Amino acid sequence: MNELLTKLAECVEFGKINKAAPFPPQMKGQDGADEITRQALDSGVPAQDILGEGLMPGMERVGIKFRENKVFVPQVLMSAKAMSTAMVHLKPYFASGEAKQKGTFIIGTVQGDLHDIGKNLVAMMVEGNGYKVVDLGTDCPAEKYLAAIRENPGAVIGLSALLTTTMTSMEKITREIKNAFPETLVAVGGAPVNDDFRLKIGADVYAPDPQGVVEFLNTKIA
Repeated sequence: MNELLTKLAECVEFGKINKAAPFPPQMKGQDGADEITRQALDSGVPAQDILGEGLMPGMERVGIKFRENKVFVPQVLMSAKAMSTAMVHLKPYFASGEAKQKGTFIIGTVQGDLHDIGKNLVAMMVEGNGYKVVDLGTDCPAEKYLAAIRENPGAVIGLSALLTTTMTSMEKITREIKNAFPETLVAVGGAPVNDDFRLKIGADVYAPDPQGVVEFLNTKIA
């Protein structure tokens, strides 16, 4: 059992999606996240253990490498694809309640901003670390976040922006969320954002990279 989970973590870390996938070259011809997840379930490994002891350690290692500039966006996307392929097999167990996710994270790019690579990386990393992710997409007004909070009580919010011109949207949205739901935690990030800006607008945390969001969630929810 442990051997399968160790292999699964490696598949996620190095982006080995399935046996047919040529990437990474050093794992060519080997089973990938798809096959190993099915083997683990068929062997009786609980879905919770597959998530917690296979997928999450792999995604955590990717997140740390990305923070340290040891891997770059294409490798992270391959890892996220491997993780998503495995999650397809696990989602029925979450739906049935047999396996539990840690909490809910709602993320979107703020109104006026159509950039989504950073948002997508955060969403993938957070999901890979055991959270349910509600992705609102891009160009999201405050109303969209407020509606999602009503549907997902207790969720943490992530606001992303790439343009300096949309930082005013981030400020407005944070204020409206805090007015309507004072207890809701708001995380902000993106190229023009820093911790001084986070303090100015009243958000709870600034994360410079996806792993920072995961670490914040783990301290507040897990």
